[in-house]
Amino acid sequence: MSNEYSMEDLVSLCKRRGFIFPASEIYGGINGFWDYGPMGTELKNNLRDAWWHDMVHCPPMGPDGEPLSIVGIDSSIIQNPKVWEASGHVGGFNDPMVDCRESKARYRADHLFCLGVKGDTSGQIYAYIENDDDSLASAQKKLEKYVKRTLSSEEIDTCALTELSVEELAITVGPDTKTVGTLTEPRQFSLMFDTTVGATGGDENKAYLRPETAQGIFLNFMNVVDTMRVKVPFGIAQIGKAFRNEVTPRNFIFRSREFEQMELEWFCHEDDAQQWYEFWCNYRKEWWQKMGLTTENLQMRQHDSDELAHYAKEGCGTFDIEYKFPFTAPGYGELEGVAHRGNYDLSRHTEFSGKKINYFDQQKNERYTPHVIEPSAGLSRGTLALLCEAYTPDDRPSKVFMKFNPRIAPIKAAIFPLVNKNGMPEIATKLHEEIRKKHVVQYDAKQSIGKRYARMDEAGTPYCFVIDGDTLEDNTITVRDRDTASQERINIDQAVAYLDDKLSSA
Repeated sequence: MSNEYSMEDLVSLCKRRGFIFPASEIYGGINGFWDYGPMGTELKNNLRDAWWHDMVHCPPMGPDGEPLSIVGIDSSIIQNPKVWEASGHVGGFNDPMVDCRESKARYRADHLFCLGVKGDTSGQIYAYIENDDDSLASAQKKLEKYVKRTLSSEEIDTCALTELSVEELAITVGPDTKTVGTLTEPRQFSLMFDTTVGATGGDENKAYLRPETAQGIFLNFMNVVDTMRVKVPFGIAQIGKAFRNEVTPRNFIFRSREFEQMELEWFCHEDDAQQWYEFWCNYRKEWWQKMGLTTENLQMRQHDSDELAHYAKEGCGTFDIEYKFPFTAPGYGELEGVAHRGNYDLSRHTEFSGKKINYFDQQKNERYTPHVIEPSAGLSRGTLALLCEAYTPDDRPSKVFMKFNPRIAPIKAAIFPLVNKNGMPEIATKLHEEIRKKHVVQYDAKQSIGKRYARMDEAGTPYCFVIDGDTLEDNTITVRDRDTASQERINIDQAVAYLDDKLSSA
């Protein structure tokens, strides 16, 4: 993100060019849910396919220089409810929640912060939403209106809402109201989506939409070992949807209630776990850089002890690969986590199911429960990061172009007849039919060539092929580069090879 822009600018482009739409928009939408349009579907699928290719079909070489063994599965979204008891989600997958009695809004308690005047223990306190500039500005405006003067930063006291006493909460004004004392005390709120299986309903038929894809992998560990002749160390990968009943979904598709994950569970011996943990941390950051995220917008951050998940191996924990999103800048937001889960999950499912889940090493004559290193990436968040990184304000007619890595660009090339006559449409149509056998391309003959370039710039299309009057004379076409807007002439017979070469080197 070399140029400054607002999230409103990006969201507007996503709607205008068919990347992402609000779900159920004609009925007013539904908070925390989004639909991917034609461009967004291609972008997300390209990222998904790149991950699957680089992690399953053609994984990296391991620390010893040997190729890794990784297979894939696709497990059910709904599993036996006991799965989530064993995993710890039913008992511990909760967030602190605060409701506003007046506005009926609901907030994550740990995402609310408060403003007050330093040293004033009797004055009102004003809550705002973390990382929300509008909410912060509104809280400060209400505080200054209350004290009837402009306050300097040195006079304003800031604290987390969870640090307030019951008495202080009673004089707090919520983010979306002007009334004092409408916020409830924080209480735990389950992030699990309930459903029922069967026609009769009731608690005895209660089930859950999965909050993560990982458990389906652990449940199938023995099935994979028995059918695929894999040997530890090896990995099982899965891409799929997960659901979390977020209290405050926000920041576009960054925090939503329905999302997709790309997860790998890497099974290894406990003695080798640290080596593999470091290997996956390094590789996964490098992979995001290959997808087009620049080094200055990525960072690795180790979880503090109070952030660790219940499954994290003591002494190892979790590294987050974080990206500098516009709404987190100058800070960062989580893009992917690499966790040492120990043997927590396999051991818990052994305990709760009564079935042995372990591995026998014939060479060493040793039976053990493998440890697990988990690189878990958000496909939805990854798509958002690619959109943020690609958004490039410019002085060209479109005012912006999407600088996607050609590998993940939704449309690889566009084919234009300069004018819709003189045999140019026929030549352009033939070229389009030839190239689309290998690549996603678009034919466009409407409006001026400048407007067509602008549409392709906003879609992030790397190359445009233009059939013009010279094509009829010498069989050459114009190739226009998205990033530089430079043009060159090539023979039309070389178009497929030209595009193949450009995309293979991306």
